[in-house]
Amino acid sequence: MTTVKFIGMDVHKKTITIAIADQGRQSQPRTYGAIANDLDALDKFCRKMVSTASRLYFVYEAGPCGYGIYRHLTSNGFDCTVAAPSLIPKKSGDRVKNDRRDAANLARLHRAGELTAVYVPDAQDEAMRDLTRAREDAVMAAKKAKQRLKAFLLRNSIVFTGRSQWSKAYFRWLADIAMDYPAQQVALQEYIDAVHESLRRVERLTDQIRQLVPNWRLAPIVSALQAARGVSLIVAVTLLAELGDLSRFQRPSQLMGHLGLVPSEHSSGDSTKRGAITKTGNAHARRALVEAAWAYRLPARVSRLLLKRQQDLPEQVCRIAWKAQLRLCTRFRRLVARGKLKQKVVTAIARELSAFLWAMAKQVQPVT
Repeated sequence: MTTVKFIGMDVHKKTITIAIADQGRQSQPRTYGAIANDLDALDKFCRKMVSTASRLYFVYEAGPCGYGIYRHLTSNGFDCTVAAPSLIPKKSGDRVKNDRRDAANLARLHRAGELTAVYVPDAQDEAMRDLTRAREDAVMAAKKAKQRLKAFLLRNSIVFTGRSQWSKAYFRWLADIAMDYPAQQVALQEYIDAVHESLRRVERLTDQIRQLVPNWRLAPIVSALQAARGVSLIVAVTLLAELGDLSRFQRPSQLMGHLGLVPSEHSSGDSTKRGAITKTGNAHARRALVEAAWAYRLPARVSRLLLKRQQDLPEQVCRIAWKAQLRLCTRFRRLVARGKLKQKVVTAIARELSAFLWAMAKQVQPVT
């Protein structure tokens, strides 16, 4: 007789609290206890469980501890699921939360098939994801450094009268500023140096992405996505590093939902109410896609840069990219003419753009 056990794990930095649910719904999950959060302790627990059951199903919530446990268990032949925390059913009247209850709840829901698994990226894909997120953090740090410098200048009534900020002329103007007191001069120079260093950091990370992409298994898809207007190298790499191969989605609507770009809905009976976008799923990919969608506010055209990016790409990919331009540029103008807010228009364009990118990704195969 086959013995099946469902094992819920509440994973923390130092410990893993474990609960075990037997097959069938008659018995309640029982608490095994806490073990150290290291692979040796986990292997010891697995050997003990293998002697009592023929099939083991592990589950834990996605969180800051990453996917190391998932990869270790699956490489050893065990079935493991990483559950989406936001989609775990919760009882509204349950006001007690602790590690034991969380582990037992995971085991019970996994046995009932009520958990939704997250997409676990390939190790190489996750490495590229770490690099793109490091660049995103550097961009945010550069933005903060610029804000602090501008705030300092504003407090001291120093106003730049030139055309473009953060240009060579702007930094030359900053170098010519002489403050009344030495302390202020030192503060100004430190703010300027912080901006320079943050910009150099962004450039270093961008250069590393540019160098490492050709050896990535998704490099062909990165090139294909850049055929679309507004989808630069950084946008394409961010999308694929966060989402993986887009062809894993069966339909474009699934991709839109995963990005959180579909309207929220609260309908009942004859009443239909739709609200703002859900903003569920991957915020990094959604932000990159919305940034790309701004390019469609301009008339459709294939620029010299875009033509260069489309060289050596399949003809079908270029056709889809041009079809996207014709539709999305026209739709952008029509929605703005109807009085829609530009931010809402861009969100709608980003939603449709994701469908075109999905179609383009289907035309290219990753490197195996």
